[in-house]
Amino acid sequence: MERIILLVLKKLYIVPYWYYKICKYSKSEKYSEIARYKLLRNIVKSINESANVIVECEGIENLPKDTGYVIFPNHQGLYDALILIETNERPITFVMKKEVENNLVLKRIASLIKAQLIDRKDVKQSMKVILEMTKEVKLGRNFVIFAEGTRSKKQNNLLDFKGGSFKSATKAKAPIVPVALVDSYKVFDNHSTEKVKVKISYLKPLYYEEYKEMKTSDIASEVRKRIENKIKEIC
Repeated sequence: MERIILLVLKKLYIVPYWYYKICKYSKSEKYSEIARYKLLRNIVKSINESANVIVECEGIENLPKDTGYVIFPNHQGLYDALILIETNERPITFVMKKEVENNLVLKRIASLIKAQLIDRKDVKQSMKVILEMTKEVKLGRNFVIFAEGTRSKKQNNLLDFKGGSFKSATKAKAPIVPVALVDSYKVFDNHSTEKVKVKISYLKPLYYEEYKEMKTSDIASEVRKRIENKIKEIC
């Protein structure tokens, strides 16, 4: 809460302008995906700096350069998305819970980056999202999916990864990129405005030839194991 108050005090003067720009870009097709993502990324960088967050990144060279891919990070909190956006120069987008439509700002951001909104209670709608993602990844778009389904409240310890989260990647035969987030929870969970260091590590991808004979549940276990091992190494 203290860091949120700090952000409000530092950035209140510019928030209306940011919101205007997000609305403008999200409502018009004349702005390319690169232009829309650049707008959001510049905003995120400014927020991270003002929030006294230092992001240490490694492994960015592991991201595939010639194809669409799906990023699977562990999930520690609201700040995870900001870290991912700051460290990815190429446009990424997210699979988000449908409930973001109830938040005016998040709804506009989702529209800006053409995120996929999924209703986990609606199997038919979820399948439509998976099929649409499959098509978009094949066309070169890059998605982020939090395979735990919800944030872990166990700091740097992981929840189970859900096998169903990997269906769009396997259907697209796309590279699967495990990502380890460390100490992201501290940004909002710690009652402090002091500088906080968070770490993000992009691990080597699993390519289709490596996982094509595996069940999605086995892929989920393998990705989780790689992330867990990396977190233990960093910590």
